[in-house]
Amino acid sequence: MSIEARFQVRLGGFGLAVDLKIPQRGVTGIFGPSGSGKTTLLRAVAGLDRPKEGFLKVGDEVWQDGSRFVPTHRRALGFVFQEPSLFGHLDVRGNLEYGRKRMGQTNPRVSLGKWIDLLGIGGLLERRPDSLSGGESQRVAIARALAASPRLLLMDEPLSSLDRRRKIEIIPYLESLHDELDIPVIYVSHSSEEVARLADHLVLLKEGRVEASGKIGRLMTRLDLPLAQGDEAEALIEGEVAGFEKNHHLTQVDSAVGRFTIVGTDIPQGRSIRLRVAARDVSLTLAPPAETSILNIFPATVDAMRPEGRALVFVRLRVGDGFLLSCITAKSASDLCLEPGKRVFAQVKSVALLK
Repeated sequence: MSIEARFQVRLGGFGLAVDLKIPQRGVTGIFGPSGSGKTTLLRAVAGLDRPKEGFLKVGDEVWQDGSRFVPTHRRALGFVFQEPSLFGHLDVRGNLEYGRKRMGQTNPRVSLGKWIDLLGIGGLLERRPDSLSGGESQRVAIARALAASPRLLLMDEPLSSLDRRRKIEIIPYLESLHDELDIPVIYVSHSSEEVARLADHLVLLKEGRVEASGKIGRLMTRLDLPLAQGDEAEALIEGEVAGFEKNHHLTQVDSAVGRFTIVGTDIPQGRSIRLRVAARDVSLTLAPPAETSILNIFPATVDAMRPEGRALVFVRLRVGDGFLLSCITAKSASDLCLEPGKRVFAQVKSVALLK
């Protein structure tokens, strides 16, 4: 099952033209610079703006085609905006009950209590919105959207109004939702860090068009796309905790790339986790290194290369059944005679655990 969306939207001098098929499970990140059409696409999915031409099918339900248009209030969706937009005259409990009333007589798939517990808002139920922090307000807004038992959750840059401290506070709650929700989430953001932590599937928008769409791990390492450029370029690695070296406080993680060794032993064995490997933290050598302090070294093949200015080169590496990125100097690339197909060894100096 999938979500199919085809829209043609014209707003003044801006035009949105998309043709998408995205998974009906997990989090799909909509990513792109300001003005690329992210919010316009989300509003079209919600039915808030009626496109001149549009088709939307969620699973087996058609919400829009040439002959029908299901209005927003009849679409089984939840919407979390950039601002929490809580009702000031109601306490938190009242805001959540309002969300529940949107469900009508349908039995909830998940109890409201579960969302209250998962989002950590049990101690806030009697408080008014004006007494909440930004992070607390946004968690309440998410719980209110979920209280209606939607078939689809839309999130429009829900962290954009928060400072960094509040973002760090709320992201673990969003990661918990990712693990617990059995409905699709479309998450709009211009933050590569947010989509790296939360998204399974990624849609890149540019000037109202789809630049690329696919699994986030593959798109993050494509050298022709903006995510694989600049200081933030990185590879995302899905893995599973395989074992421990308790004497050294290390954890072993199996992945498509190979077995990583990371610091820490407080993750349960068998748990699925996501690792982030920055391109700047991957160096290359032609011979197997010996007597080195680096723990994660993998045989690799140069898959593609792209200059970054005059001094640097990005190298995409095929490692096992996955990919890594390396950012090295143009001089190093020349000295190593790098070209697609060349065998090298990738030395991963640092690995970040995302979740």
